Amino acid sequence: MKVSYKRPAAMLLATVVAVVFVGSVSRTAYAETTLERLQKAKAEKEKTEDAKEDTEEHKESLEITKNSLLGQLSTLNDDLAQVSTNLEGIETQIKEKEADIEQTEAELEEAIRIQDEQYENMKVRIKAMYERGGSDSYLSFLFSSTSFSDFLNKSDYIDRIHAYDRKMLEQFKDTRRHVEETKEQLNQELLALNDLREQAEAEKSRVAGLVSQTSANVSSYTNQIADAEATIDALESMLDEQEQDIAALQKKYEEELAKSRLAAKSKWRDISEVTFEEGDRKLMANIIYCEAGGEPYSGQVAVGAVVINRVLSSIYPNTVVGVVYQNKQFSPVASGRLALALANDSATASCYKAADEAMSGVTNVGQCVYFRTPIPGLEGIRIGGHIFY
Repeated sequence: MKVSYKRPAAMLLATVVAVVFVGSVSRTAYAETTLERLQKAKAEKEKTEDAKEDTEEHKESLEITKNSLLGQLSTLNDDLAQVSTNLEGIETQIKEKEADIEQTEAELEEAIRIQDEQYENMKVRIKAMYERGGSDSYLSFLFSSTSFSDFLNKSDYIDRIHAYDRKMLEQFKDTRRHVEETKEQLNQELLALNDLREQAEAEKSRVAGLVSQTSANVSSYTNQIADAEATIDALESMLDEQEQDIAALQKKYEEELAKSRLAAKSKWRDISEVTFEEGDRKLMANIIYCEAGGEPYSGQVAVGAVVINRVLSSIYPNTVVGVVYQNKQFSPVASGRLALALANDSATASCYKAADEAMSGVTNVGQCVYFRTPIPGLEGIRIGGHIFY
């Protein structure tokens, strides 16, 4: 075949999916096709939907727990209010009891004063009537009787005075004893009330602690629910984006399928009509190296044939440069790996040999213009780790 060289003329849009080999020739990788990207996008969407469903279930569980805690908190607040009311009642009783004790102490003091006063008055009367002489003594009083009956009357009178004094003294003693007993009882009741107050304060402190802890738990669950809602919102936004990506990929995939069918029916040039440019051989060898460096020689020839088939098809650019550098067709171009390979001329001898065969019109894949790793449902020519179609 006669080979001549000239500068490229134009580039046309194509939808081929290229296979990429990263690293050394012994390690093979490939660029994702639109179909793969579509399938991957759908799988990622399913994962996002699962994550959203899990988050919604988690949120529902959190809300159930929160509502339970709110019920507990309501009960605890009622308990706290009741304990506080009881404590207030106890405080009121204590104040009243202290006032009663204060009054009782005053009454006791007065009873003691009256008892002592009565006792002193009685002593004064006894002393005056028995110990002092004179007209006001008991003997003078009795001996002044004008008759025996008068004497008896006066003697009875004196007995009644003594009886009265004793009676009053006993009454005052009883009163004092009663007041002391009352004071003692009040003090005992005050002690009991103080015990109740301590118990009520301890209960109030306990319930208040539970209220505080439960409130903190409610707040924590509220924050967790808010986080879950934010996560759900983010997942919903992600789902929207994924749905848009899926729709775009679906559209692109359908366009690629249409272009694939169109390529099969398109007008084809003969290899003799192709004029290769300067550097095409090096470019071919290095794109083969990047895409199939780890494949067997037949796989390298097949990749070269795909490039040349596109050059021959009327729906692709009509130059090697145009085909290789067509937008978003060969991932080694976008990744920079081809540029690096060209800079170092990394292509092996077998890659150059495969390039020469393809540029001479040799093809072991017919008119295939696509290649990729096999996937279910894809039919074509299987060579090495690729399927050509």
